[in-house]
Amino acid sequence: MCWKETIAAYDMLDSANVTGEKVAASLFRVGLRAYVKRITEERGYTDFVSVTIPGRDGKSNGGSAPTLGIIGRLGGVGARPSRVGIVSDADGCIAAIACAAKLGAMKQNGDELAGDVIIATHVCPHAPTVAHDPVPFMGSPVDMATMNKHEVSDQMDAVLSIDATKGNRVINRRGFAISATVKEGYILRVAEDLLDIMSWTTGMPPSVFAITTQDITPYGNGLYHMNSILQPATATCAPVVGVSVTAESVVPGCATGANNLADIEAASRFCIEVAKQFTAGKCKFYDPEEFARLKSLYGDMRVLQTLGRSG
Repeated sequence: MCWKETIAAYDMLDSANVTGEKVAASLFRVGLRAYVKRITEERGYTDFVSVTIPGRDGKSNGGSAPTLGIIGRLGGVGARPSRVGIVSDADGCIAAIACAAKLGAMKQNGDELAGDVIIATHVCPHAPTVAHDPVPFMGSPVDMATMNKHEVSDQMDAVLSIDATKGNRVINRRGFAISATVKEGYILRVAEDLLDIMSWTTGMPPSVFAITTQDITPYGNGLYHMNSILQPATATCAPVVGVSVTAESVVPGCATGANNLADIEAASRFCIEVAKQFTAGKCKFYDPEEFARLKSLYGDMRVLQTLGRSG
């Protein structure tokens, strides 16, 4: 269970004065050294936080075990001064920090994963809001390319991208859901191994949310995106799966009092179980042979990872 870590992450982030350095200090207590970089632009600043939990046979130790990336996606943890308190959009950040804290504590207690886990997110308590249909979103002081630059690593062999996905009419149930695997512009079949892990961790049938071609293209091309959950897929050749924290009602990203910790804890626990299996070589995000066949039949689709053709 990740209850202690989830509650601690929520309490820490629910502050107008939270910083990336405070997050790093909390992770240092479980033996982790986080990297923090503040980026300031015209609309404000945010602190990018990344941390690697070394595995016994991980790349950081000279080994060959695969590395899992866990990215906490969001615009900001707060929308001050227009909103007071932590916002719904903070779910991904809460979950990512909870995952890091839990994996650090596990390592301290002798439960070491086979491979590395790289966790990245960003902390911004004063983010802008953005008009969006059907409800307002959270914006960010920095653009999506900057987020991807600081959160997506070439060392990641697969990525779980956690994001609040409650401002839509596509997935309407409490809890969390996963997406199909996205790789190099292709939307692939939903990974059976991830469906298994989801059903084991929740004790319920797995839930999958629908995505479109627009959702896997970069922000800035003028197309509608459900949210930013699959934006990491535009910046890597590794397979990416979205892990969405969901709701039955349509909830604005800038709504306060809307973080359901039971759902965030479940999503975090799922990500940790995936990390155990993936870094041990026991969980596949996609079938490499089928992907190669798909490319041989239909060609390269990496144009969808770009802003496309002008005009």
